Amino acid sequence: MKDFDAVVFDMDGLIFDSERVGYICWSEVLAGYGVHEITELYNACIGCSRVRTARLVREALGEDFPFEEFIRKVLEIYTTRYGGGKMPIKPGAREILSWLKTKGKKTALASSSGRETVVSLLGAAGLLEYFDGLVCGDMVTKSKPEPDIFLSACELLGTAPERTFAVEDSYNGIRAAARGGLRPVMVPDMLPATEEMRGLSEAVEDDLYGVIGYFAGNNDSE
Repeated sequence: MKDFDAVVFDMDGLIFDSERVGYICWSEVLAGYGVHEITELYNACIGCSRVRTARLVREALGEDFPFEEFIRKVLEIYTTRYGGGKMPIKPGAREILSWLKTKGKKTALASSSGRETVVSLLGAAGLLEYFDGLVCGDMVTKSKPEPDIFLSACELLGTAPERTFAVEDSYNGIRAAARGGLRPVMVPDMLPATEEMRGLSEAVEDDLYGVIGYFAGNNDSE
């Protein structure tokens, strides 16, 4: 068993299979604006706050691009299709949260999504009760890759960063956790583990079942 006090989780692409869902929604809406190649832009926005996403989208599509209108249409599709508990949960998500509870470890969520979205998704999936604290994108001034959201989570839990794991799927999330002095563990989703990510991460696992094994000391993936 690894020696640690708490684990801070990302949400999108880690707890929920929402990054792929988001890609589908973005593709449909942006097609209406005549934009058909979105992979590079979408990947750049993974793990970013709404403010940073707006900046990246306008840099790519023009300062006059109607971002607020665009994101409203995306959220309408997102909510209609995947709200009310219909969002797919990633393999091992419920199991790792339950396992950590049985081991007496504190858990928090550090998501770039807004608090309303976070609470709605976790509540509908029956996962909200597993978390001792939530820090969301609209609760911090600086978003990932800055470490603020992870440091706020540690403060909320009352744990030292060096005794806290941060489990992430995004590059910006791993960078943020490393900058904050937490122990990053990457579970790649839409973005593969690059040389940089492997260098910043204490471990890279294929899924959350692998993270359970790593925490339990059953493997030493790097």
